Amino acid sequence: MINVIIYTISILVSTFALTGINFDPIIKKNHIWEARILAIILAISFGYLVGTFIITFLESSQIIKYCL
Repeated sequence: MINVIIYTISILVSTFALTGINFDPIIKKNHIWEARILAIILAISFGYLVGTFIITFLESSQIIKYCL
């Protein structure tokens, strides 16, 4: 359950972070839907990567705690 929460929060944060990027120079004119789909795919991808990093880091820190 904690994994779903971490992934959701990281996707929301990456969505917020991507709003600061101007996609206009790389998107053709009148292709608004394609730009939105690109932003959604990037947000999900970055959110997944960040969430996986956080989950792996938390699991590794628990393993290290028991080793010491």
